[in-house]
Amino acid sequence: MYHLAAYAAEGLSHLIKRFNYNNNLLGSVNLINASVNQNVKCFVFTSSIAVYGAGQAPMTEDIIPVPEDSYGIAKLAVEQELWVTHEMFGLDYILFRPHNVYGERQNIGDRYRNVVGIFINQLLRGEPMTIFGDGAQVRAFTHIDDVAPIIAGFVEYDAARRNQVFNIGADQPYTVNELSRIVADAMGVDHKVAYLAPRNEVKIAFADHSKAERVFNTSQKKLLREGIQAMAEWVRLHGSRESSVFQDIEVLKKLPPSWASVAASHACAGRV
Repeated sequence: MYHLAAYAAEGLSHLIKRFNYNNNLLGSVNLINASVNQNVKCFVFTSSIAVYGAGQAPMTEDIIPVPEDSYGIAKLAVEQELWVTHEMFGLDYILFRPHNVYGERQNIGDRYRNVVGIFINQLLRGEPMTIFGDGAQVRAFTHIDDVAPIIAGFVEYDAARRNQVFNIGADQPYTVNELSRIVADAMGVDHKVAYLAPRNEVKIAFADHSKAERVFNTSQKKLLREGIQAMAEWVRLHGSRESSVFQDIEVLKKLPPSWASVAASHACAGRV
């Protein structure tokens, strides 16, 4: 059983708690129940380095998780549920914790997640790239080619790899400011950025992947400029997308002004 589905909007998850837990936690529990009932051999789950929280970079698998957003809490709860289900029913599992994944075929029309896609979509529409805070946030941006083959190929490894957790993804961290310049270069446009009020988020988040490199031989990874260039070329063939607006915000306090203004404008348009 492969379970990769989630609504992975960390920042928004604070404001859509019910939606987040219904989709990312309860939906996962339904799959775990079905796996036990159908005698599934192994449950492959994509978690996230969001489970670690702040102040723990580089994040290693032996760190005690302390998530700082509702998305990370949901992912950690599924991890714990898989552990107790293994103890109770013998369902084997494998936990992968990827992070900041981008690449060809990604939905660039979601304004709440996937910063690379957001930047590219804004540039295609002739808009400046929007950055929350000062842009000094640090992440390691991971091309899809550096995670998908590991997850898909797990079935080829023996059972000794089961019931473990692995960080997977890019090693080199960059600031969001640095990312914006790389994206602008790949798109062949001037570097234009609009800085917005900061939001509540982990400032520095990148992981150590030495465990996965030992087990899966993942030392060769795509450079960020190379990956962004490949995504930019794919996007040029398909064009920009209209950014969807999340209609059912549950908590309005501390909703970023840019998100609030967009939601309000769409609501007004719907009444015309």
